[in-house]
Amino acid sequence: MTKKVYTAISADILHHGHINLIKKASEYGDLTVGVLTDEVIATYKRLPVLDYEERSFIIQNISGVKEVIPQRTLDYTENLKALKPDYVVHGDDWVNNDLKNTRTNVIETLKEWGGELIEIPYTHGVSVDKLNEAVKSASSMPEVRRAKLKKLLNLKPIVKTMEAHNGLSALVVENAKIEKDDEIESFDAMWLSSLTDSTAKGKPDIELVDMTSRLRTIDEIMEVTTKPIILDGDTGGEIEHFVFNVKTLERIGVSAVIIEDKIGLKKNSLFGTEVEQTQDSIEHFSQKISAGKKALTTDDFMIIARIESLILKQGMDDALTRAKAFIDAGADGIMIHSREKEPDEIFEFCEKFREFAPNVPLVVVPTSFNKVYEDEFAKRGVNIVIYANQLIRSAYPAMMETAKSILKNNRCYEVDEACLPIKEILTLIPDE
Repeated sequence: MTKKVYTAISADILHHGHINLIKKASEYGDLTVGVLTDEVIATYKRLPVLDYEERSFIIQNISGVKEVIPQRTLDYTENLKALKPDYVVHGDDWVNNDLKNTRTNVIETLKEWGGELIEIPYTHGVSVDKLNEAVKSASSMPEVRRAKLKKLLNLKPIVKTMEAHNGLSALVVENAKIEKDDEIESFDAMWLSSLTDSTAKGKPDIELVDMTSRLRTIDEIMEVTTKPIILDGDTGGEIEHFVFNVKTLERIGVSAVIIEDKIGLKKNSLFGTEVEQTQDSIEHFSQKISAGKKALTTDDFMIIARIESLILKQGMDDALTRAKAFIDAGADGIMIHSREKEPDEIFEFCEKFREFAPNVPLVVVPTSFNKVYEDEFAKRGVNIVIYANQLIRSAYPAMMETAKSILKNNRCYEVDEACLPIKEILTLIPDE
């Protein structure tokens, strides 16, 4: 009886090492290849260059492959229990990389029916780093980066978005990842907040940092990252200015801008009614949205309307009325904001919003109602969760503590453990 063999592969960057693996695996019996779905790749790597159908077609047409099936999680368990293969074949490089726990799970699962893990020596001479760099370079091009947010919204229940305010913080967002529950967790997108951009420049958050300066920050971030960017557009300014800025943002590869329905000198929303803030009329703000949409040349760029009704104590009905009007005006998504520590009014809005807008992306910023887990938002129809200021808020106390320690001790020895090693900071940013 022919043995059953299983291996899994993303097949997004296919090289001769993969062909060698497939050839070796097929020698042990009938080979089934689990091709990772777009959702899985987007979770632990990046958006795939080729979609699942394209990648599975390529693998199906490689000699030695008997069948191709989707692998819907990074963990092999579901497919292994369905197939009960005699052998699982994988390269030996996963012994010490991010997939080492996945490897352990494979071994334990195979024990249930006496299956065996066969590890093929890593194919040397394959410059995976160079291939990845080529893909990274291509995926940072404006037309590619701009389209990523909409693709992520179609692939993931929650687009996890973290603020970045300069090139270094953007590298944190780009590279941060952990293994949790046998999956790799990372951020999907970047939020360029006017608050954190202003704070990083030592300026108040009153739109004092103009769009020219904001564009320089965007350029710094784009130079070293590939993830999609959502820009905090404050009020959007005058309609004529907003139209011009939308064209610029679309052209350089930003994926979305979020503008709030207020007018006058900007005051941060989290002040609420403690300071004077004036909400824009529905009619005028709708005109701004419509004008921005008409200025676009692609379907990739998103204009998202941020509703301040709950912040300004105008009530749930006002918030929902505005949401309907702004969608009618062409808004690609709605952001609902609240400064309450409990999420009740946010949850109420989400549920009522979904009654008339089942498919419109919904955005929340849980700075105040920060005890809510992402899956709770997802259950209520939220699509994007933005962590809007946590990196800069955590950076300042850390720097202050370091400065005080040096003042206290008249030397820097005591802060060494809290500091990045000199060698790492020298190699943190590649010189190519």
